[in-house]
Amino acid sequence: MKKLFTLLCLLVVFGTGFAQLRVALLAGPHAASVDEKNSIPGWETQVKPFYGNRSGFNIGFLADIPLNNSGKLYFQPGIFYLSKGRKFQRFYDTTQIQTDTLSVKHTFYTNYIDIPLNVTYKMPLGKKAKFFVSAGPYLSFFYNGKNSQETLVAIGDSALKFNKEEDDIEVGKASRKAKTFDYGINGRAGFELGGVIISGFISQGLGNFFQTDDDANTFKHKVFGASVGFWLNKAAPTAPKKPKDQDNDGIPDVQDGCPTQPGSALTNGCPDKDGDGIADNVDKCPDVAGKLAYKGCPIPDTDKDGVNDEEDKCPTEAGPASNNGCPLPRPEPDTDGDGVIDKEDKCPTEPGTRANNGCPVVPVIEQAVIEKVNYAARNIFFPKGSDKLATTSYPALDEVANILQKNATLRLNINGYTDNSGAVAANKLLSQKRADAVKKYLSDKGIAASRLTATGHGPANPVADNSTEAGRNKNRRVELKLMEQ
Repeated sequence: MKKLFTLLCLLVVFGTGFAQLRVALLAGPHAASVDEKNSIPGWETQVKPFYGNRSGFNIGFLADIPLNNSGKLYFQPGIFYLSKGRKFQRFYDTTQIQTDTLSVKHTFYTNYIDIPLNVTYKMPLGKKAKFFVSAGPYLSFFYNGKNSQETLVAIGDSALKFNKEEDDIEVGKASRKAKTFDYGINGRAGFELGGVIISGFISQGLGNFFQTDDDANTFKHKVFGASVGFWLNKAAPTAPKKPKDQDNDGIPDVQDGCPTQPGSALTNGCPDKDGDGIADNVDKCPDVAGKLAYKGCPIPDTDKDGVNDEEDKCPTEAGPASNNGCPLPRPEPDTDGDGVIDKEDKCPTEPGTRANNGCPVVPVIEQAVIEKVNYAARNIFFPKGSDKLATTSYPALDEVANILQKNATLRLNINGYTDNSGAVAANKLLSQKRADAVKKYLSDKGIAASRLTATGHGPANPVADNSTEAGRNKNRRVELKLMEQ
């Protein structure tokens, strides 16, 4: 009784030590046996069949320690009292063998404190029901034991004698003694129904727990049974495991788009140097705040007028903000600057007057001057086939020079012509030389060459019939035409 009390104290201490966890009390029946191997003759057929299971019971505590946050995987260490051992019983038929022994009954009882170290998987079956399965090694410590033998012997034909021997099993290293320490593997499966536990278990010893003189002999415990129990307390809620966050930005790596670079939740954990809410890794302008519509860049200003395109009604033409980014109305062009706009100016490249539709006013050359020049032209003569002026032409040309000197705004076009005699090219060259000769004469008289234009036309533009000598004489001429500068 004292030993059982000591065991219960150990169980209570164990349960108290894990008070902050979930602890269960379990108890139930089981059957124990011993796997024995030895060198006894006829062991397998004549002796082993008479060994049987010992009925026993188990009681102890089981702790529940979660291994993850899923609520499915647990570490379940425990401490249990288990009665182990076996029974032997054999009846002899004295008519078949020469013996006085009628029966032999042998009990080999050992009791242990087992400490299973199991890993458990729990599968939810409902709101409060779970199926679980666990397995792992166990450590076993010898608690106490008893070895007894009862023999029934016949004396004569009618008398019987009953003999009984009993002794405690001792621990030590000598023969016929148990070892203090044993070990093995075990498994348990069952159901959790709210706070109630219903389970079955099995354990198999791996060590040789009993010593004999023959080192070939081995003894290993084997137990299978059932337990019913209940949880003594509710487990304190486990703090959720803090998710991994390499850059310590408060965003778990599994949700962080840049797990090694600190960022904000707005940018999915990625850095944002310009603070525009667009992560640098997708921001086309990471150093300047912008808008998502422009890939992180500022609103563009295509015409560089200081009004961004979203507010600029003329985004491709520069204009002031006061005019919504559009250019102010421009004055109509006036190329020659005469005050008459080009679209109304009939002479847009020559300054003129509005009264003359933008064209210059050409002064009227006096008719008397024109007649004097025309008269002079009719008195310009060249020897036939020559470009040298005849001396008889000098008075007429001197009169023309005098007119040009007095009228500085006038300029003169000198046009030379021939008849159609001879080659056209030769005639054209001759007419040009004659016109140049007139121009040189006037230039020598002090008239600026810029006021004189000499052009040879050859036989073009005849003024008479070239089929007669009189007509040809008229066609060989020099025409002078006054023009206002």
